[in-house]
Amino acid sequence: MTQEKKPLLITTGEPAGIGMDVVLGLAAEGKLQDFALPMWVTADAKAMQTRADELVAAGVLESTPSWHTINTDINAANFDVNLVMQISQQDIDVDSAFILLNIPCAAPVVCGQINIVNSAMVAKQLEIAHNLATSGTVAAIVTGPLQKSALIDADIKLLDGTMFSGHTEFFMQQSNRKKVVMMLANQAMKVALVTTHLPLKDIAAAITAENVRQTVQIVIDDMREKFGLTQPRILVCGLNPHAGEGGHLGMEEIDIINPVLQEFIAAGVDISEAMPADTLFTPRHLANCDAVIAMYHDQGLPVLKSHGFGDTVNLTLGLPYIRTSVDHGTALDLAGSGGASATSLYQALRMANEMADKSLIDRPLA
Repeated sequence: MTQEKKPLLITTGEPAGIGMDVVLGLAAEGKLQDFALPMWVTADAKAMQTRADELVAAGVLESTPSWHTINTDINAANFDVNLVMQISQQDIDVDSAFILLNIPCAAPVVCGQINIVNSAMVAKQLEIAHNLATSGTVAAIVTGPLQKSALIDADIKLLDGTMFSGHTEFFMQQSNRKKVVMMLANQAMKVALVTTHLPLKDIAAAITAENVRQTVQIVIDDMREKFGLTQPRILVCGLNPHAGEGGHLGMEEIDIINPVLQEFIAAGVDISEAMPADTLFTPRHLANCDAVIAMYHDQGLPVLKSHGFGDTVNLTLGLPYIRTSVDHGTALDLAGSGGASATSLYQALRMANEMADKSLIDRPLA
């Protein structure tokens, strides 16, 4: 399998939610064929067939899309990559929209009804995805939504023994990375965050020189390695209004942020000093920028999402592979009804496909 023909892997996540719905929606519309790479999907085969039948019955799908099922009835920790590699050598029906890696649930799936006995299956999807991405078997992981509370209630832990807190922490620990960076992107801009889900009162304490330095370095590395930009142009928001107004509105820019940014500027990186966020996010500045680094979640993301909420994709920078994600939850109330939009999944696939095409990551296949 050549580098350019490595598949994109979609994890459907929580089976009671809309993960399978949006995959089936794109498959039925022929949109999975918009991408040059093959599509692999992790899901329970019986649940996928049942969901397709429900969507047909609801009048959402005219007919059930075609897919090719591969059974993966093995423990994810001992996952045999060579076994899955044989998929690419099989005579797959040309009408198949995707290859389904069957990961059985422990109990039947009911739309909109969380059953924590199926949480182990959700975690297994992620383990398999990580193994396939780490080995270089797949070009990228595109994650569908999961229900964190269900995994916590099922007592599923991260590698360090702490409670399951999300995709990002799972892949970070599996990859033995100490720091990763959340980036959200759409057609208008790419915004990375120094801090993510913190109360506003705790943000200033989290803006340390090392945190800023690590964030900037990860953004630079991934813009080069995964977006193919040899000299990315980066703008950085200050923490305070007016970027501190020369110290009158806060000293973080003077004492912490700008000294770190000056290190990168001195090393030849095309990066700004801390800029007022209210002027940074204007067309004049964004036109000459490849990525923005914001200090906190609600500094950068409201602006980005106002330019295309449905088109926004969640990326995890700093992993040894490409991971994109939908920017919505499980939408349990919409599962099986046909009310779920597949736009975010399509954009996540588009971004993953683009990154795989431009990526400088070149790992030999296991």
